[in-house]
Amino acid sequence: MSMHYRGRLGLQQRVLPGYRAPFFDMLAAACDDGLSVFAGRPRANEGITEGRLKIARHAAAENIHFLGGSLYLCQQRGLLKWLASWDPRALIVEANPRYLATASAVRWMHERGRKVIGWGLGSPPVRGPLRGLLQANRRRFLRQFDALIAYSQRGAREYAGLGFPGASIFVATNAVSAPPASASLKQRPITTPPSILFVGRLQKRKHVDSLLRACAELRDPRPRLVIVGEGPERDALVALAGHVYPSAEFAGAKYGQDLVSHFREADLFVLPGTGGLAVQEAMAHGLPVIVGQGDGTQDDLVREQNGWQIPPDNHDALAQALRTALSDVARLRSMGQESYRIVSEEINLEQMVQSFVAALNSGA
Repeated sequence: MSMHYRGRLGLQQRVLPGYRAPFFDMLAAACDDGLSVFAGRPRANEGITEGRLKIARHAAAENIHFLGGSLYLCQQRGLLKWLASWDPRALIVEANPRYLATASAVRWMHERGRKVIGWGLGSPPVRGPLRGLLQANRRRFLRQFDALIAYSQRGAREYAGLGFPGASIFVATNAVSAPPASASLKQRPITTPPSILFVGRLQKRKHVDSLLRACAELRDPRPRLVIVGEGPERDALVALAGHVYPSAEFAGAKYGQDLVSHFREADLFVLPGTGGLAVQEAMAHGLPVIVGQGDGTQDDLVREQNGWQIPPDNHDALAQALRTALSDVARLRSMGQESYRIVSEEINLEQMVQSFVAALNSGA
């Protein structure tokens, strides 16, 4: 049964990416008194497509960026002014200590006896001579929140490992798609040769170069490889394909029904690098998946029953996973059915919203 939050909600984000807009609108529909999202503009070199909200409100932040890389910091001007204007009963913020205005927002809410929830990936282990100091700083940062929402089960375990109370940690597995509209999945025909699909931004961390080389090592069967997306590495990848796998097809960026047709024609979805929001969409179209291990969200999505997780920089592991997957296309169909079940029943936008509402209603 659908739950609602009986109050006005505020939510802080550094930026408002397009893939998050459907989630924020669905969350707004679950808030009786509305949702306002405070978010600024991305930097010009980030390649982030900004989203437009239809139900939730968007309050514009002024993002001031400092330094870069591991030293990056961001100050969001206007945060307290927005809080005073919107006057939310609860606030959700990114659980990221690099955002300098967070502490002042938490104080503003707590002075008024209101809840603040941190939302984040987790807290991976720290190594090196400053480990103790960094761990202590993370504990202090997290201690200011009334509850935490983690992207994954792994993230939840990491927060608990820092001493945050387990009863106040909630898991909202990262999702970008609603449950598939169809109640059943049509069986795909067995195709010859099998078709491998990659969808994503063409950048180095996606390791599409390794995918091209791994396909070149396959002999029987030698698959069709379709690469959907644009990005700074396109020219280099096209040149590489010309040398190692000339049959590779570069389809460019595709959206809507044009993208759906590629999912429907594929037998296997492969994302050899880190990140990538198309994994869930591929699963919603009944595809088994090979993905690079990353922030923990892959652990919840990809299991032995529906795919393979590989180290994101291990070419041999990718090549072996491809050989195993393509050795039995009938088995791929069964794994694709399990992918479809996972996103239909367990990991989708509706479930993500319900996890947020449960966190908001906890201790109320």
